[in-house]
Amino acid sequence: MAPSRESSSLSSLSPPPEDIRSQTSHDSPAQEAEAEVELVAKTAGNRRGQKRKVETTLKNSKRVKKAIKYEEDAESEAKEPPKHKGLSTKKARVEEASVDEVMAEAEEGNDGGAKVKKVQRKRTTSKKQTNLAALEQRTLDTKLRVGAHSQRKWDNPPMDPEHGALFIDGCKKHGIDPADSCLPHGSYLVNLAHPEESRKKQAYDSFHDDLTRCHKLGIRLYNFHPGNCNATTREDGIRLIAEHINTAHKDPATGSVVAVLETMASLGNTIGGTFKDLAEVINLVNNKKRVGVCLDTCHIFAAGYDLRTPDAYAETMSTFDEVIGLKYLKALHMNDSKSPFTSYRDLHAQIGTGYLGLRAFHNIVNDERLHGLPMVLETPIDSKDGKGKKIEDKSIWAREIKLLEKLVGMDVESEEFQKLEAELQDRGKSERERVGDQVERKKAKAKGMKEKGKGKAKSKKADSEDETSDEE
Repeated sequence: MAPSRESSSLSSLSPPPEDIRSQTSHDSPAQEAEAEVELVAKTAGNRRGQKRKVETTLKNSKRVKKAIKYEEDAESEAKEPPKHKGLSTKKARVEEASVDEVMAEAEEGNDGGAKVKKVQRKRTTSKKQTNLAALEQRTLDTKLRVGAHSQRKWDNPPMDPEHGALFIDGCKKHGIDPADSCLPHGSYLVNLAHPEESRKKQAYDSFHDDLTRCHKLGIRLYNFHPGNCNATTREDGIRLIAEHINTAHKDPATGSVVAVLETMASLGNTIGGTFKDLAEVINLVNNKKRVGVCLDTCHIFAAGYDLRTPDAYAETMSTFDEVIGLKYLKALHMNDSKSPFTSYRDLHAQIGTGYLGLRAFHNIVNDERLHGLPMVLETPIDSKDGKGKKIEDKSIWAREIKLLEKLVGMDVESEEFQKLEAELQDRGKSERERVGDQVERKKAKAKGMKEKGKGKAKSKKADSEDETSDEE
């Protein structure tokens, strides 16, 4: 969540070049070398009286610490004003020491002496370039560097005030109101429904820390997964989530940040797979102005709420309004689904390529009640380069944003819409079929096990009745 720029020892990013250099040796590879000498003797000829020729190989293997040299992008420095060193795009050239081999050949004479001839060979130095950018795929040609602490790690260093100022200034420069436009996502590790004291504290501390960061940055909405009740009952899990929200709201450090509960894809122990779950949490939150819901299109579709036709969409939104209330809808995650309806699997697909299809998103973007709400893409951006290697292509998001904007006011019966719909469905066909087949096989397996269980139960009941009959 913390905006990031490499300028502090507290930062989670890579240390500045000076710090990295201090961690490495200032000596040259040759000064650091430790010689290992391996003596190999090969004897040619074993007949008596024949001269014995000895080939001796000395390998002088130099073990050195890697010497890292930084190369600054001179071209970007010429175009842009001086930056903080931490913002430079750095590349490291890793040089490994060369290995010298000294070959010694000796002929043994009658007196047992040897004449030695040395032949020296030297291997070429190997070089490797690696990108040391602290944030992968950083935004180019801008001083704004915004990052989030890892959603899969508990470590969360304090936010550097300079990073916060950089974020706020960047938003002002680009005309972005973080209160209305930003929707940071909480850690996947946080489970506010866990009853065990140490786990409760760990989850709450992370949750509270994120809320205070949002307040400092002027961000009003904070999205998070409600949690699961693996270690308790659903009722107690819901109660614990609401208690944590209420506790955080009492602390002035959290300002007026709204805790936004995300709809989930699965049922079972997961809290949030039904609108009812979220309504029950909201009912227990004291300050109703500081709680809301983020509707994830992939999640609710997988959980059994349809969006694909105008009628299905209207029914789902009506149910949301009746159970939770549209006033609590604060944001949307816009994702298609690789997994079929009521599959209870969370598998995001690019817009229009999944089982939801383009019409579902046409329904959403043309619902004026939702205009002005943050809509966040979480679609996959996997692609392949010219050599078939898997890469991340963030331009996919830019194209999807333009696609969603284009759908506003578009006639679904028009040739343009139908062509788009067909192209996108064709693009995602193989993946839909692959995942759909997995889901069907899993259902068939579960059905078979259920029927097998019923058969065993009937058999046991019949045996019990026979025993009773015998006793009578």
